[in-house]
Amino acid sequence: MSGGVDSSVAAHLLLEQGHEVIGVFMRHGEQSPAACSTESTPGSLPIVNRLDHKQGCCTAADAEDARRVSDRLRIPFYALDLNEEFGQIMDYFAAEYARGRTPNPCVQCNNWIKFGKLFDYADSVGAEYVATGHYARIDDSSSEPVLLRGIDQSKDQSYVLFGIKRRDLSRMLLPVGGYQKPKIRELAAGIGLNVAEKKDSQEICFVTSGRYDQFVRRRLESGGESGDRSGELVTTDGRVVGRHDGIEGFTVGQRKGLGVALGERAFVVRIEPDTNRVVLGDRAALDASELTASGCNWLTDLPPEEPIECLAQIRYNAKPAAAELVVQAGHKLSVRFKSPQFGVAPGQAVVCFDGERVLGGGWID
Repeated sequence: MSGGVDSSVAAHLLLEQGHEVIGVFMRHGEQSPAACSTESTPGSLPIVNRLDHKQGCCTAADAEDARRVSDRLRIPFYALDLNEEFGQIMDYFAAEYARGRTPNPCVQCNNWIKFGKLFDYADSVGAEYVATGHYARIDDSSSEPVLLRGIDQSKDQSYVLFGIKRRDLSRMLLPVGGYQKPKIRELAAGIGLNVAEKKDSQEICFVTSGRYDQFVRRRLESGGESGDRSGELVTTDGRVVGRHDGIEGFTVGQRKGLGVALGERAFVVRIEPDTNRVVLGDRAALDASELTASGCNWLTDLPPEEPIECLAQIRYNAKPAAAELVVQAGHKLSVRFKSPQFGVAPGQAVVCFDGERVLGGGWID
């Protein structure tokens, strides 16, 4: 339970289905200043607002929201100290940016913690299932459960679940995946939860203040890595147009905050960690017709070695695109798109679908 509306309603729906529910909050140790709202309606619960205006999911303020919801639902509530585990995700996040890649800590959080450590905790208390408020669905109508997209296409989160273990699908419950988001808020309001109008999580939960590049620098320095990652800003034809303070301040496809004016729209086309150069170009330079990915995870039997048709999604908010998928040796894959895709970023996940079903995916090279 993150303290948000989705996990809160997920708990309510499970109770209605007759499950014995235990609420669990995962604390990562990063603190954000917060204040408790005094605005409430009769029969509703107070909500805790973060003063840094970032909407995360794992702060002490969110824990208070989750505890109040659990009290209202009359279910046990436990806050787990996962400082060390979240530390590994923060290290991954910083290391990827320092390598000129664009990390996705939410996917890794699902892999390592929400459907990793949380299963360990479930086993320790004799719980049969692990449930979350993700907008995705488990279809267990056949011999083996499969992961499907959520009904609400605008909120679908199946992309960030591609890395879970196939064997865990039989123990996963995703109660809100069969609903539209407005209905979830309506259900929350109907049972008197003030989180009904709480904003959705939109920020990296452990970056509680400042910018990503500042967090990365602090994290690397705390780990003894204080190398100079500043360098040149260059155009695709090799012309030097400026300097930057560190490659950790950039990601492929970025347009704003480049620190230089070229008289026309420019984007980050490539990041070169060996030279610390950030290469800028026009939008057309970001079109890619194919990609390779490593560290693959499959939620179905491995596709054949010959090409198969699929839909491939290259980032969370991207529209799935028609493509040809080829599975390669060494947990790798290649994808060839039917039409060029904008801003394929190394370090992000590519997830492959057969219609609504998640086949699997990997990390873009």
